[in-house]
Amino acid sequence: MSIFITGTAGFIGFHVAYHLLKNGNRVIGLDNVNDYYDVTLKEARLEILNKYAEFEFVRAGLHDTNVVKKVFEIYHPDVVINLAAQAGVRYSSTNPYVFLESNILGFLNILEACRYNGVKHLIFASSSSVYGLNAQPPFKETDDVNHPVSLYAASKKSNELMAYSYAYLYNLPISGLRFFTVYGPWGRPDMAYFKFLRAILDEQTIQVFNHGNHSRDLTYIDDVVNSITRIINLPPLSTALDNSNLPQASDMKVPYCVYNVGNNKPIKLMHIIETLEKELGKTAKKEFLSIQAGDMVTTCADVDSLAKRIQFLPSTPFRVGLKKFVKWYLEFYS
Repeated sequence: MSIFITGTAGFIGFHVAYHLLKNGNRVIGLDNVNDYYDVTLKEARLEILNKYAEFEFVRAGLHDTNVVKKVFEIYHPDVVINLAAQAGVRYSSTNPYVFLESNILGFLNILEACRYNGVKHLIFASSSSVYGLNAQPPFKETDDVNHPVSLYAASKKSNELMAYSYAYLYNLPISGLRFFTVYGPWGRPDMAYFKFLRAILDEQTIQVFNHGNHSRDLTYIDDVVNSITRIINLPPLSTALDNSNLPQASDMKVPYCVYNVGNNKPIKLMHIIETLEKELGKTAKKEFLSIQAGDMVTTCADVDSLAKRIQFLPSTPFRVGLKKFVKWYLEFYS
């Protein structure tokens, strides 16, 4: 199978590409390798992928319409997994135009290319941030997502709306995945658990927002990869049964589905810090601060729809996943 993955220098994209290559698939990767975080880490991921003969890499941004068109003309991918996006809830407050270029225009380029090239299944990354001010976790796919509290969240909801319209208009099978705080080896340095580990080792002060009262549904990277690869061969069909988790589509034949991908076990922010302290044998210096604009207090995924569809549930215990991350970090940054 020929699979086009965007964001292959990124955290999730790298892991998905690596898994698929190991299992004999042809992977075409695209990434602009920007400097939002450590480029050295991104290049190290690509170095691993480049060892596979079946891996082709295109260094470009999704917003480059001509490049995206050429990728489809040359490689004719069967499946597209769109994981490239400008990330960072707080970053979206200070750099809004970057999000529109990558997350909106870039995604439009993917949709158009899939439309004209007979792609069998488009899978794209959404986010738990779309739930915004929803006050009653666990979040379900049928919950209201009309109150995003960051431009990043708004861009992800826009992706879902754009995808639905293309599924409806052109009968393009599309699956959206709302990821809940993915963590693990080769993770993103801008994520809290990554920053905490680095600060503890460097004996720097950790900024603990909302006085540590945040809770996050942390999802281990291997569980995410397992979910994505199981979804690949399960494109949504044009039946009401397949998209019944979307109230607006429950009586329409649209090949579109959206799924939560989470662990269904929120972890307190202070517990994350305490677990890192135990793993490292060091005590963190902490500065307790108020909640920041754009932050959600709690995230928790209802994963019934995902379990029903792929016969699998993310279930890696937090302590197990964090131990693996710490081991990787100490080896990589030794």
